[in-house]
Order: sequence, then structure tokens, then C-alpha cells
Amino acid sequence: MGLLDGKVAVITGAAQGIGFAIAERFAADGARVVIGDIDEAAATTAAEKLGGSAVATGVRCDVTSASDTDALLAAATERFGALDVLVNNAGITRDATMRTMTEEQFDQVIDVHLKGTWNGLRKASAIMRAQQRGAIVNISSLSGKVGMAGQTNYSAAKAGIVGMSKAAAKEMAHHGVRVNAIQPGLIRSAMTEAMPEHVWEGKMAEIPMQRPGEVAEVASVALFLASDLSSYMTGTVLEVTGGRFM
Repeated sequence: MGLLDGKVAVITGAAQGIGFAIAERFAADGARVVIGDIDEAAATTAAEKLGGSAVATGVRCDVTSASDTDALLAAATERFGALDVLVNNAGITRDATMRTMTEEQFDQVIDVHLKGTWNGLRKASAIMRAQQRGAIVNISSLSGKVGMAGQTNYSAAKAGIVGMSKAAAKEMAHHGVRVNAIQPGLIRSAMTEAMPEHVWEGKMAEIPMQRPGEVAEVASVALFLASDLSSYMTGTVLEVTGGRFM
């Protein structure tokens, strides 16, 4: 018996990286998965990797668009007959110091992370409220806890996701809908491994466990929050950081 047997999960930004690892873990635990991504071809390919149409489907979704979010969630109910779990994972970076960051770079990051998460939250909550059950997992970041130089846009957005998650959890608790968040730290991925060596080593020096995290380790925590193992948890923020910045 998988922890998500018979459940239907939607995951945004799930064509690669942490999002795909979450989709993969959910599918392995019995869920049928809708992969939302702004790259439709990548979303379709990711769904095929999970086992094809019986297990997963890929849908193009720009999370900053309310209509795209509606279509993504509708794909879950129309294709698989339910919406039990939403993971708001889609994100981008536009790193720059405040001196050099453009207004467009600030707005892009705030829109994708903050408005994108809000779109998912409010749209999924309406469906889940009607059925009196559901779990929403929002992906924040350690940057939203401590702030990172060169990331005033990203740190602000990720901190905002924490506040949004707690507010939504209070609104939705009596409707049987749980809202929690995850703050990953340094997670090994194509993006992080492209960092200059001195930046990577500087971050590694801050981690008591002396290693980066793996995407599968974030996916395991997402599975916990999506499943009944965390049935009495809402409004919480779980750090997946190896002890960095305790």
C-alpha cells in the first residue's frame, strides 16, 4: 500500500528538478499525477517517464495566469476524477544585487513565486473546500528565512510564501484542508552545481551535515506533508537543510 494510493496530485514546475522528484515519489506511492510546467513538451516527457497516461499527464501552465491554473486543476478532476494534493513548486531566479537588479527582474520573481503560489492556493482551496479534504504543500526556501545577498526578489518571495501558507492554513483548517510549506537549503541540482566553486564551498561550510541535499530528500518531506502521516499538521514550515542556519 502506497501512502498516496487512490490520490490525485498536481505539481507545478514539475518537469525537472525538485518538482519532478516529487512527482516521481508521489507516483511511486500510488498517486496519479498532473505535471504542470510552462514548457509543455518537457511536461509531457516527464509524464511519460512516470509511466504514461495511466499514471500521469503533462499540462502547460503559466502559474502567474489564473486561467492557466484553472485549466491545470481541471485536468486533474477531468482526467483522474479528483484533486487531493497540490504542490506549488514552480519557480525562477533572477539574481542580482539591488544596485543592478531591474524592476522587471524583481517583478518576474515575485509574480512566479508569490502570485503563482497564491493562484494555486486559492483555486485548489475552492475545490478542496467543497469536498472537505485536501493537502497543499508550498515550496519556500531557506532564502526566505535568512535572506541571501543578490536575492532581494527571491528572498522576499520565499518569505512571503511562508506567511501566505500560515494565513491560508488558518482559513482552511475547519474545511479539512491542510496547508504546509517546505524550506529546502542547498540541494544538488543542475542549477546549484553550476555555481562557481568558491560559492559552492562557502555554502557547504555552513552545513553541519557537511553535504548538499538531494532532490529525493525534499520529495520525501513533500510526501509526508501530502499524506495522512501528517494529518494533524497545518501551517507548519519544515526545513530540509542539513542543519544550515538552525
